Amino acid sequence: MKILSLIFFFGFIVTSAYAGKPNILFILIDDLGWMDLNCQGNANLHTPHIDALAGQGMRFTDAYAAAPVCSPTRAAIMTGQSPARLHITNHLPHQERFTPKDSKLLPAQMLDHLPLEHVTLAERLKEDAGYATAFIGKWHLYKGKEEQYNPLHQGFDINIGGCSYGGPPTFFDPYRIDFLPNRRTGEYLPDRLADEAISFIVKQKDAEKPFFVALWNYTVHWPMEAPESLLAKYKDRPLKGYRDHRYAAMIEAMDAAIGRVLGSLDELGITGETLVVFTSDNGPFGGVGDARPLRGDKGHLYEGGIRVPLIVRWPGKIKAGSVNSTPVISTDFYPTLLSAAGLGSKAGIATDGEDLLPLFIADKSLKRRAICWHYPNFAFHRDNRLGSAIREGDYKLLEFFDDDSVELYNLREDIGETVNLAEVRPEIAMRLKAQLHTWRGDTKAALPKPR
Repeated sequence: MKILSLIFFFGFIVTSAYAGKPNILFILIDDLGWMDLNCQGNANLHTPHIDALAGQGMRFTDAYAAAPVCSPTRAAIMTGQSPARLHITNHLPHQERFTPKDSKLLPAQMLDHLPLEHVTLAERLKEDAGYATAFIGKWHLYKGKEEQYNPLHQGFDINIGGCSYGGPPTFFDPYRIDFLPNRRTGEYLPDRLADEAISFIVKQKDAEKPFFVALWNYTVHWPMEAPESLLAKYKDRPLKGYRDHRYAAMIEAMDAAIGRVLGSLDELGITGETLVVFTSDNGPFGGVGDARPLRGDKGHLYEGGIRVPLIVRWPGKIKAGSVNSTPVISTDFYPTLLSAAGLGSKAGIATDGEDLLPLFIADKSLKRRAICWHYPNFAFHRDNRLGSAIREGDYKLLEFFDDDSVELYNLREDIGETVNLAEVRPEIAMRLKAQLHTWRGDTKAALPKPR
């Protein structure tokens, strides 16, 4: 009788803990800029489903990607470590052909993959909390055909579309690459990935198992392609809030696909049990997106390259319709989602992010004072300056390696980074520069070298 009681007792504990873990749906849009949603203030774009998500959860005004390009941000989310510490600081494959011929500097050396030694978010959720895990979309954390670094070897049960590609040759079937099984003639990639996400979620609902779905869309990355009906809708409209009508069409198509996934949670009755994160990996590609009033775009350390949309929904935990101006960054998702699943940090594993649950649920202040970036490489457009940046409170300092200059901005008063205060407020500039140097030393950040 005592043995049966003990079994029942422990069984009850396991069942109760299991039931308390939220499902996690992490939606990462590729190259979606801070001003690329209606709810972010762009009245020229139609994003009703994501706007509704914002109305049901918390929208952040000062959320940041860990880097101004994709691969480093993705690695930071998966590991909770900064791109500087990971030595993955540029989009893969890193190529010195992006270095301008007249550059005084050669870009910093970096890894060409996310090493398997890192304990990823998916591995922790799967192995330590019993989650079913699915990766659906863009991985871009290794080069070429090095399949040993794909999502299946980084904690995911299934992988749909995750490979070394930064973008598909085309968003319509047959894609010109073989990375999706059982393709449907003429299908549109965002719709297909939404279907895969819904299928996986349905299976886990039937199995009564918590899930972690990383729906990391290839859209709204180049090439600019959308269904004909949406292209026609935007074709003759004035270019306001975006620089290419195809981009506006892609954003609306993306919103519709995400809306179907969110709708599936409602249909299955699990919306209240699911924590949803919606964000982007960096700012918009400048040729099609319009980041104004922010300065710069993808590949730049100015706000347009790193400030991104962020919406988090967890019914009953996060206040609906709330807006938060606390600066947060991609590395925070790792400890935050582990905490939501009842998991803490592991000894010996460095984490650069901070658990945001107290901020989400109780509106408490974060412990850290500043967040930092390190981009010692040239982007694909070759138009950026190699440097690092730090934000503390309202102030942001950028340090550029080509001439050792610094720029200081008060983002509360000058969100467009138009007035350099470095000479006006030298004490702030010197203090932030010293903090930035300390951080680079702590993370063992790689630096550019003279040509």
